[in-house]
Amino acid sequence: MIVITAPTGQIGRQVLDIVLGDVLDGGESVRVIARDPSRLSPEVRERVEVVVGSHGDPDVVDAAFAGADSVFWLAPPNPRAERVEDVYVDFSRPACDAFKRRGVQRVVGISALGRGVPGNAGLVSASLAMDDLIAGSGVGYRALTLPSFMDNMLRQVEVIRSEGVFFQPVAGDLKAPTCATRDIAAVAAGLLLDHSWSGQGEVPVLGPEDLSFEDMARIMSEVLGRPVRFQYVPVESFRDTLTRRGMSEAMAQGMVDMVTAKDRGLDNAEPRTPEATTPTTFRQWCEEILKPAVLA
Repeated sequence: MIVITAPTGQIGRQVLDIVLGDVLDGGESVRVIARDPSRLSPEVRERVEVVVGSHGDPDVVDAAFAGADSVFWLAPPNPRAERVEDVYVDFSRPACDAFKRRGVQRVVGISALGRGVPGNAGLVSASLAMDDLIAGSGVGYRALTLPSFMDNMLRQVEVIRSEGVFFQPVAGDLKAPTCATRDIAAVAAGLLLDHSWSGQGEVPVLGPEDLSFEDMARIMSEVLGRPVRFQYVPVESFRDTLTRRGMSEAMAQGMVDMVTAKDRGLDNAEPRTPEATTPTTFRQWCEEILKPAVLA
């Protein structure tokens, strides 16, 4: 039995699709936890067991983890949270209790790069504290430690389309890893379907190459056939934009602390290895994902 949380989200949806594609012969049962099952396609609903509710709810995870061997864990965003820790650590406490009570063997979690890097990195630091909490439950755990996602660029599709520009509070010439969510999902699904591992560890997912935002602007320009430029924004302006859009002060500060740490090289601390390198290039992602979105 594999349990998948956040099955309608950006990553969880792709994890679910890969797992279901691999279990056509009935070798695995799949259960999902969903607040709104109507967001699952009819085809998916026919093939999975659905537990309705939040995976931060003790009763929901207790029911969902009964008989489960493996769990895909993703703490969902909560931009209005009063504390960054509420989103990661406190949200995960009921699940950690249920892992132990229900005898779950393996958990694959979505986390971040930055282990061992000194200083407060906001959302990253809270995510790493979540990893420690899950590992402390005694369950076999693999934390997928991730840089920024290529797919985050979709948040700026409108301004890319209308003005040919995108914004970040990070130096434009800083080269760093970036990965596609499709590759994250593939790594996660592979671990969920592999029953041979145990213990705790981290699995970096670094994409195929390090790129700067200026590199990305050049590639986007070539793929879209129109000029696209990168523009740096000060962190103060970044914070103001977040709070103006409804994010709590605590979460906005957590975002600022995270991007400040990334601007100082947080994502570059993990050495690139063949095992950590994933296939989707930024150019391929632009061709297949960004370009259709911009032209829509």
